[in-house]
This record gives sequence, C-alpha cells and structure tokens, in this order.
Amino acid sequence: MKEGQQASVNVEGFDLANPPDGFAEDPFPYYDVLLRDAPVLPQPDGSLLVSRHAELDRIYRDTTLFSSDKKKVFAPKYGAGSPLFEHHTTSLVFSDPPLHTRVRKIMTSALTPRAIAKMEPGLIETVDHLLEAMAGKEQADLIGDFAASIPIQIIGNLLDVPMAERGPLRDWSLAILGALEPVLSAEQLAAGHRAVEEFKDYLSGLIARRRACPGDIETDVLTRLIRGEGGEGTLSEIELIQNCIFILNAGHETTTNLIGNGLALLHDFPEQKQRLLEAPELIKPAIEEMLRFRSPNQLGNRETTAEVEIGGHRVAAGTNLHLVIGAANRDPEVFEKPAVFDISRSPNRHLAFAGGPHVCVGLTLARLEGKIAIERFLRRFPHYQLLPGRVPGGRVRFRGYAALPVRVR
Repeated sequence: MKEGQQASVNVEGFDLANPPDGFAEDPFPYYDVLLRDAPVLPQPDGSLLVSRHAELDRIYRDTTLFSSDKKKVFAPKYGAGSPLFEHHTTSLVFSDPPLHTRVRKIMTSALTPRAIAKMEPGLIETVDHLLEAMAGKEQADLIGDFAASIPIQIIGNLLDVPMAERGPLRDWSLAILGALEPVLSAEQLAAGHRAVEEFKDYLSGLIARRRACPGDIETDVLTRLIRGEGGEGTLSEIELIQNCIFILNAGHETTTNLIGNGLALLHDFPEQKQRLLEAPELIKPAIEEMLRFRSPNQLGNRETTAEVEIGGHRVAAGTNLHLVIGAANRDPEVFEKPAVFDISRSPNRHLAFAGGPHVCVGLTLARLEGKIAIERFLRRFPHYQLLPGRVPGGRVRFRGYAALPVRVR
C-alpha cells in the first residue's frame, strides 16, 4: 500500500507491538480510523493508544497527572542497569523535575535567540558546501549527501566536537534512537547498548578536555552543562554524559527527517513546490506544514500518576500512554482538510515538537535548519527530481527516509 493511499483498515485488535504489514510505511489510513472510531485504544499489554489532538495537548501540559519518567517501562525492555536503560532514564526527554528542570534551564540558557543567530552564518556555509558537492554528481542521495549531514555539523558545533571526531556520531544516534521502537530484534538491542557504551567512552574524554580548556560560555552548550549555568546546581558526571548524548541524538534524527520529508513532499506535490518557488516568503508556514503532515517524531509517551479520565475512559495509575502525534496532527477537529498538504496553512497548531513543559528545547534551531536547508536547496536546484529507489526509514516512532535518490542537474 503506497503512502497516503486511501484504504479501508480495521483497528480492532490493533497492537502497536505487532503492527500490521505496511503500517510503518503508511500509518496514515490507520490514524484516520483511530481518530474516527478508537481515539483511546487499549493495547494487549495494558497500555493505551491516545490519538486526538485535544487529549495529547492536555497530557503534554499536565506534568502532575502524566509523568515522563520511563523506568518502569524501560526496565523490562532494556534490562535494569543496562546502557540503554541508563541513557533513556537519565536524559532530558524521559525525566521529571527536578532533573528535567535543571537540565532544561541550562540548555535553554545556551539556545537563546542571540546564540542561535550566531549559528546562522555557519549553517548557511554548511548547506552551501553540501549543495556545491551535490551539483557535481549525476545522482545524489538527499539523506546521506544532504539532510543527515546538516544537523550533525550544527549539533557538533553546539557541543564543539572536533570535526575529525564527528564520523561515528550518526551511526551511534541511529542505533540508540532505533532502540526506542515498540519492537526490537536482539541485534537492534545489542547495537543500541553498544552505541551507548562507545558514545559514553568518547564523551568522557571530550568532557575531560573541556574541563581543562573551557569553551565560549555564550555558545558552547557543553561548557554550560559542565558549569551548571542557570543556578539550579551542577549535573553529575553520568547526567552530563547522557544529556550530551541526548542533545546529539535529538538534534540529529528529527532535523534530518524534517529536511528529507520536506523535500520529498515538495517533489510529490509539485503544485505546492511551484507556489513556494513563486512566493519564497511562504517558507516558514511551509516548514510548519511539513512538520504537521509528516511529523519526524510520530509517537510520544507518558505514564499516568493517578487514576484519570482520558476520552471517556477511566485509566488506572501507572498506565503507559502511547501519544500518537502523527494522528493528532491529522485531527479534523483541529485541522481543516487534514489530509491536504497546504504550505500556507494557518493556523497550524501541530504537535510535532510535543508541548507544555516538555516542548522540544531545540525547536527554534530545528526550524532554522529546516528553513535554510530547504530554501537554499530550492534556490540552487528548483527542478530536482527524485528517482526510483526511495528507502523508507522503516520505523514506527520516527518517520523519515534512509535514502532518497535524486537528480539535481
């Protein structure tokens, strides 16, 4: 079944841990039926799928009834005390206050509008360098040759990772985030554990060097994390290491997917691409529509801390909730003609960056990367053509491509 193809699907008995064939490639018909018929769907393991925009928005905003702490869920999945367990229960996204408050305050103090503005010239230089390299090829890969290279360099700059040491970052990131999928093979689990250990070993050395020679406090997030800027106390060594891994992972995967998905959408909807070429000022709403229409992150999670009602269902304390971001961003109660890709859509209250206190800390930087990458790509290669051989990412949680063959000349 091709992506976006209308189909009659049945979500009765739908199990996220054992999804039907084709779901990872095209979940959208299932999302539409979930929204219409089963916006709160019990799962065989006792968890719930929650799909409506209003419920996700409420859950994201309420950190009292809905916890981000995943120790209970991740212990049986990864093994308590394992490398993946340690990482995912220590990093910002899967933590509650006070750890979340401390780390987020340090990160936001480094990602000020002024600091991000200072990154823009370097971002433009990176994008233009990649475009120049692609121009000389008969065929290129929009992911490997472009989209994936941009965030690795920008986040590498943010933590001041030496250029010669950035080679393994993408593979480590893919292995660690891949382990967040609902179902894992033994090979994926082993690769995730190994990536965390190798990443930790590398960062221990980088942190030691940075302690000896601190960076610019205005722009170097690692130096700020080491010093504990923000008045909420410093981080332990393991908190410091795991949150550096989180910054690199979160900034890489989602931004790569935004750029790749966005250029694929413009190719597949040529009338929208032409609108953007004729009215470049639409780039900002176009980025928001790309985030809504093909959200890089399709699923979030929370756990109830007390008995609560969700969509008319009484839900017990300690219930794991799968927040279906990809469905909420197609909710007809919020979005007019949600299955239509419209680069001028306004308003656009998508949840691609989650919401509430846990709203993505790097959303401004991600938007800037997407804007500059896509507008400069279109300016240089307005007649690009995607070629046969697209390789989907194959994931349920993160939506993107592993490869996008393209001819730019």
